[in-house]
Amino acid sequence: MPIATSELPPLRITLGADVTGGFDAGLPVLAGETVEALFGTARPAGRVGSLALFQAEAWLIGAATVPLAAGLEAAAHQLYREILQAAQGRHLARIWNYVPAINEPGPGGLENYRLFCRGRSLAFEQHCGRGFKAQLPSASAVGSKSAALTVVFAACPTLPRHVENPLQVPAYNYPSDYGPRAPSFSRATVVAGPEHATVFISGTAAIRGHASVAPQNLRSQLACTLENLAGISAACGLGPELDRGGRAARHFKVYLRHAADLPVVAATLAERLLAATDQVSYLQADLCRAPLLVEIEATLFGANPRP
Repeated sequence: MPIATSELPPLRITLGADVTGGFDAGLPVLAGETVEALFGTARPAGRVGSLALFQAEAWLIGAATVPLAAGLEAAAHQLYREILQAAQGRHLARIWNYVPAINEPGPGGLENYRLFCRGRSLAFEQHCGRGFKAQLPSASAVGSKSAALTVVFAACPTLPRHVENPLQVPAYNYPSDYGPRAPSFSRATVVAGPEHATVFISGTAAIRGHASVAPQNLRSQLACTLENLAGISAACGLGPELDRGGRAARHFKVYLRHAADLPVVAATLAERLLAATDQVSYLQADLCRAPLLVEIEATLFGANPRP
């Protein structure tokens, strides 16, 4: 029987101890954690424009949900300008983007994701200059059922290491086949700490080089996604299994275009990726390319990557 996603709880993103507040990502939770609380010690730290800011030890966290009165591209451009302003003196390490109707055509017929990418990219270039690609953090962008754009960022005081996957073309170097401005993110970011590191793995799907693999074939896409995760894991110094069996606290979000794919994906990941101590949310979401069916991201606290 099909899963009625309208009856499912939405993912709630909380920053700090108040788990009753936070931000609604506009994503139905199919299984697993319904609240994401990556920075549970965060305390309010003011505002910049639309952004609510929080301090969690050395981390600056920010989040905003903004309407699209002026259009998605304009909203993304303005919000990213505010993010870059708020993060002055720190380095962006991770950004989560929840984009309304991500695969639908926007004004002029350009897909909403491509409009979002253009607004985001122009904000980075205007703030950081033509060499902005070297500063791009890890990120994800998935389709939200909300009518508003929600973005969450994390910035750190130490210079992070942005990592690319040898199996994939860097997203910021995609050819113009994928839109007038390439997506602005790195495949992963490693933030070193005094004793341990925090590792952010971007949303990872069945893309090899820059091409989508096995369009609409779930099992083949899932196999390719796991190979890509192994590649970026090794590039980060975590071995091929994202430090499974190590001491890191691992948090996963698994995005599924079709809710009915949950049993196959969950069974496969339980066997090949996840450990009993992991926190994971399975979410229904459209993805950045219409042929893609599954995307996986990870956040690891307390990791010990090897150079």
